[in-house]
Amino acid sequence: MSITEIANAIEGLPLARFVAQAPLVFPVVETVHVVAIAMVVGSIAVVDLRLLGLSWRGRPVTEVSEEVLPWTWGAFVIAVIAGALMFISAASKYATDLPFQLKLVLIALAGANMLIFHFLTYRDVEVWNQGQTPRAAKIAAGLSLVFWIGVVTCGRLVSFTTQDDFGPPSASLTPSAAATTAQG
Repeated sequence: MSITEIANAIEGLPLARFVAQAPLVFPVVETVHVVAIAMVVGSIAVVDLRLLGLSWRGRPVTEVSEEVLPWTWGAFVIAVIAGALMFISAASKYATDLPFQLKLVLIALAGANMLIFHFLTYRDVEVWNQGQTPRAAKIAAGLSLVFWIGVVTCGRLVSFTTQDDFGPPSASLTPSAAATTAQG
């Protein structure tokens, strides 16, 4: 089974059709996704900027992380759910869209960066918690910022590279008027 066939099957699911066709559902889901991503990236940036020594230098890294990261994870879960709902509504468009594919790669790279940081560098945080942040932590923070800015950029580009024809057709347009309007 090809990616296109799988994507078409996903689009045929009742939930996918509901998201794509019900008035206001896609825009509401998209809004939730954008707000959640903003919270994810913003909260990650707080920790990354602390690791880089550009903000909250007087606060221990563990304290900043403990306060911020629960918000990050909560917002991430919401972003994933909303993103999945958006994806299923037009899976064939998203699956073949280069900015969307790059966005997923960047999310995977950000996740790998986070895992490497937490399993290698962060395990010794008590040694450097309030002192000099090690170079490895600064590199991880810099990469994190680059990856997440890339995620946001690619996410924004998706809207320019996929045709936005979500929602039911306008009731005020007849098929011939819709064709004339689409032509332009």
